[in-house]
Amino acid sequence: MATDLFNDFLHPFDALPFSVLSLRLIAAMVLGGAIGWEREMHQKSAGFRTHLLMALAACLVTLLGFDIIAGATQQAAADGLRADPLRIINAVTAGLGFLAAGVIIHGSGTVHGLTTGASMWLSGAIGMVCGAGRLPLAILATVMVLIVLWLLRKTEHLRGNGN
Repeated sequence: MATDLFNDFLHPFDALPFSVLSLRLIAAMVLGGAIGWEREMHQKSAGFRTHLLMALAACLVTLLGFDIIAGATQQAAADGLRADPLRIINAVTAGLGFLAAGVIIHGSGTVHGLTTGASMWLSGAIGMVCGAGRLPLAILATVMVLIVLWLLRKTEHLRGNGN
């Protein structure tokens, strides 16, 4: 019995090999970290570690959700269970939005932190995309985010503000 329990901890993700899981988690860290690095280089309230951790957490929850769904699918015929991957996305995005909202500050007739909040939310979304195994899409989205952040920074003097 103890051997079975130990083996369950060694091989919980039967749907994907450990190397694939590792690649997805590492990709989420690198891509989320790239967005956070840009924010940190410009002294924003949420930087490298925050964005990296949000992407990693979102990827991990997505991987776990997919593994649970794979297990539930095997039981579905016998027990009449239904697995809904959209619930995973809903739960993760709600949590990401809650954290991102925490960096938004309103005061003196101005709002600060919206761009950082949006980049945090997007970093988590990129982590979910990595967890779903859509690495080219995650890379494309990260490049697009970095371009947008760079372009907006270059035009801040025209708008007269920055967040």
